[in-house]
Amino acid sequence: MTYAILCFLWLITPIYGQTEFSFESARPLYVGARALGIGNAFTAVADDATAGFWNPAGLIQWQGVKLFGVNKFYNRADYRFDPKGIGYSYRGYSLFWGNKIAIGVDSGVPDFNYYSIARQLGSSVAAGLSLKFKRRHPSNVYQFFGYQTNYDIGLLFKPRPNLKFGCLAQNLEGYGIQWLTLGTAYRYDVYQFSVDVAFPTDRTTPEVYIGAEWDRFPIVPIRLGFSNGAWTVGIGVAWKGIHIDYARIFEKPAASDFIGIVISFQ
Repeated sequence: MTYAILCFLWLITPIYGQTEFSFESARPLYVGARALGIGNAFTAVADDATAGFWNPAGLIQWQGVKLFGVNKFYNRADYRFDPKGIGYSYRGYSLFWGNKIAIGVDSGVPDFNYYSIARQLGSSVAAGLSLKFKRRHPSNVYQFFGYQTNYDIGLLFKPRPNLKFGCLAQNLEGYGIQWLTLGTAYRYDVYQFSVDVAFPTDRTTPEVYIGAEWDRFPIVPIRLGFSNGAWTVGIGVAWKGIHIDYARIFEKPAASDFIGIVISFQ
């Protein structure tokens, strides 16, 4: 069984020749140190303040206000990526604002503002919508919106307390859907396993993301993931309403380290 899994991972590992990172477009990858620690397999998990990026339907999974910020603190000479956001959820309704900006990448300064809304549709189903506004650089004024608007549509289905399915349909440019991501998350005792498969509409090869989280001691969860060819590891520290997470992704040409914080108010 172990041999078969290793062969599968080897087969889906891409060759690193590209210079563009996946987070340079309006996709959620790398947003949140917890999500990165489990290999960016977060579409069906989406249960913290980063859900507005990953799957807006997931925003209804908590009550109150959550703020988050992420900082790439190691290997910033390669690129900088520091997303942040705030979400509010109350009785099955949720609102969210987030921003992600990358500096030092070949595509310029990709900068996106996200505005999201979510609604619980029943005991086991939720839906959400994110509007994504790409902001212009350089600019002398603060841009609440931007010159290009795209959208995400998210669904979350929880048929059992320990099983969830997520779907994220993404419009990145023009009309229609360019990416469709299907995810599942399963909890067994103190372990949570998650898998995302992202299907591009312009080619046949999907991207695969796999993650696991072990919270034998809930205040110090440990994480491992496989992000479409790059291994990831992570660890967290939780104390009352404060969660601090660390993640490392072994990407090319060098590994990168991220730290994130989530603060909850109920």
